[in-house]
Amino acid sequence: LCIGMPGVPAETQVMALDLAGVAVSAGSACSSGKVTPSHVLTAMGLPDQAAREALRFSLGWASTAADVERAAAAWIALQGRSIK
Repeated sequence: LCIGMPGVPAETQVMALDLAGVAVSAGSACSSGKVTPSHVLTAMGLPDQAAREALRFSLGWASTAADVERAAAAWIALQGRSIK
């Protein structure tokens, strides 16, 4: 899943979610480790700013519904703090 939070840089989201015990990555898999916006996301038509706010959530064979719910709750809580 690729999702972004307008106005909140991906790096900020990654750090906040890491503190909540949720592992995510910034940008697309093709841009892992780069500081520039993902060329894949921009090629799909996302503006640079939106690409800089994008997170990548991945699931594995051991992921559970509870893991997904915890990740969603942590991201929504971050959004609530960012709006204020």
